[in-house]
Amino acid sequence: MSLLIKNGRVVDAKNKQDGVFDILVEGAKISKIAKNIVSKDDNVFDAKGMLVVPGLIDLHVHLREPGYEYKETILSGSQAAARGGFTSICCMPNTNPVIDNQGVVDFVFAESKKAGLVNVFPVGAITKGLKGEDLADIADMKESGVVALSDDGYEVASAALLRMAMEYASMFDLPIIAHCEDKELSSGGVMNEGYMSTVLGLKGIPRVAEITMVSRDIELARFTGTKLHIAHVSCKESVALIKKAKKEGVKVTSECCPHHFSLTEEAVEQYDTNTKVNPPLRTKEDVEAIKKGLKDGTIDCIATDHAPHSISEKDTEYDLAPFGIIGSETALGLVMTELVDKGILSIEQVVEKMALNPARVIGQDKGYLSEGGCADITIIDPKQEWVVEKDGFVSKSSNSPFIGKTLTGQVMATIVSGKIVFEKS
Repeated sequence: MSLLIKNGRVVDAKNKQDGVFDILVEGAKISKIAKNIVSKDDNVFDAKGMLVVPGLIDLHVHLREPGYEYKETILSGSQAAARGGFTSICCMPNTNPVIDNQGVVDFVFAESKKAGLVNVFPVGAITKGLKGEDLADIADMKESGVVALSDDGYEVASAALLRMAMEYASMFDLPIIAHCEDKELSSGGVMNEGYMSTVLGLKGIPRVAEITMVSRDIELARFTGTKLHIAHVSCKESVALIKKAKKEGVKVTSECCPHHFSLTEEAVEQYDTNTKVNPPLRTKEDVEAIKKGLKDGTIDCIATDHAPHSISEKDTEYDLAPFGIIGSETALGLVMTELVDKGILSIEQVVEKMALNPARVIGQDKGYLSEGGCADITIIDPKQEWVVEKDGFVSKSSNSPFIGKTLTGQVMATIVSGKIVFEKS
């Protein structure tokens, strides 16, 4: 099978390409990128006025399967990712059973292959059962294909154990994805600690719970020489620590989430449990620092932290509701609306942070468009406005604080290994 994508604005950060070209896809590879390609094949996608970019890669999703299929499955999560323009996603290990051994890794790959949509890359647990006590079977998981290690949702409290995990991870060239939170400091908190939490009468999560662990994990990465990727950065102090560490040669990368540059703690004012996330929504100063960190390259990636929960779980008191929102289907629209349209990031920088850099973090030969390269491609209408609707999600869950919001930037097609897995009707 061949596919000819015509007349699109091709933007590729790796090759510094930005112009109107045609792309000919044959099989799973890109065979030609040029102007005015002529093909006898009738399978033509006219991308005039659209962006044609490398397939987006999400480093941080929760697919919930195995164990919590009522929230999401590998199939439904893959469908949501495809609709959001993602051709590859990394699923976190907090399932039941936990992704901490070869058997569960193999299961995830088998189910994603059965779904036949996007590339699903499992992230293996650092510790068995995410309990922070004993290291998981890192060698076996690496052999089965995990692309990183994380106890996401939990910080490895023991510095000695995390040091050991980093040393093992280095042996297998695996990055550590760190959830930076001191649970003793954040215990019982449900939103950012500060003026708003006092006004609303909600227990706060102090910013120092994140900052202290970012600092600790950077120092351990410096000491061990391990690749460290800091997940869902939310505080201005964290951005500053990462910037300093990068200058000093520490192998540290980081990500932020769309909700952390689109919303502040003031969004909690209506006690909408869809604003309850961990780390919590922070202050205006933190939002500005994250935007600046994205612009100057301190923050390498944009990831969703897609965390589905059922309506019954979220439809309760703020204190009792679980942390997390879905993000696969709204991420690109928020990036275009909040960052591109406001002049904070260029399209090339978006491609860098949502395709090229994520691919580099997990060591995959993806995130760019070149002849002979993988035909993972996302096609976007950058001017198309759309409204986030509760009934419009293909995810099994609809826990989003952006329902009713008008966004600019619509995914028109998602192509994985030369196959169209989503096309906007």
